Amino acid sequence: MTVYPNAKINIGLNVVAKRPDGYHDLETVFYPINLQDAIEIEECGDNAPECGYTLEVRGTAVEGAPDDNLVVKAYKLLKHDFDIPPMRLALNKHIPTGAGLGGGSADAAFTIKAINEQFALGLTDEQMEEYCARLGADCPFFIKNKPVFATGIGNVFHPIEVDLSGKTIVLVKPDIFVSTKDAYANVKVQRPQRSLTELLAQPIEEWKDTVVNDFEASVFSKYPEIASIKKNMYDAGALYASMSGSGSSVFGIFDNPVNINEMNSKMFIIEATSAR
Repeated sequence: MTVYPNAKINIGLNVVAKRPDGYHDLETVFYPINLQDAIEIEECGDNAPECGYTLEVRGTAVEGAPDDNLVVKAYKLLKHDFDIPPMRLALNKHIPTGAGLGGGSADAAFTIKAINEQFALGLTDEQMEEYCARLGADCPFFIKNKPVFATGIGNVFHPIEVDLSGKTIVLVKPDIFVSTKDAYANVKVQRPQRSLTELLAQPIEEWKDTVVNDFEASVFSKYPEIASIKKNMYDAGALYASMSGSGSSVFGIFDNPVNINEMNSKMFIIEATSAR
């Protein structure tokens, strides 16, 4: 079986409070886009290794040992509770890592969905979301894979009507690593005067002046190259542009197809239409 985990972008991101446990409460909208990895899942057969799985990673390099890969962690979670045979897992990585796009979480969620289907485990969406929650705050989002207004630490989901069908989303991932820890350490915690859900109900042309990502202020001051990408998006005619998550990727939403090569030929640039 082959599945195609997709990325997500954050439309708006407000860091509204610091929690006693050291985490932060957020308000953001997760929106799926059709920039995809591919995962092949099949039984090992007679050549099963002692650890119960093999993992092959192709495409973009993924740091860490195989046991730390979220695809493997997802497989092990289910194997602990179900009689699942040794598996061959092959991850073709295309979604940029460390970009605020949720690629690793998507890989884990789609692995759980694929194993559930392949071995008829009978898990409901809610049960699969419970498994995903053990792997990451945003991981459960990819089970239903529909736009949500996320609160809490990004793990409490509320339905929201945001539809970018017919738009073009242009995504730029520069060769810059933004530390999530540093991004949170330098962010200004504040509760917005107007709800993000209220702002996103307005025409998209108005988002530019009202919908913000609270991480941008500190990240842009340290990495002006990322701020330049956002400016280039608007110069190229974006209706709305923003950094996704804590960076370093930046996306722009356009009415029409765009010649993305005019923005900056030195950047790693992906063009993706919306997933809905």
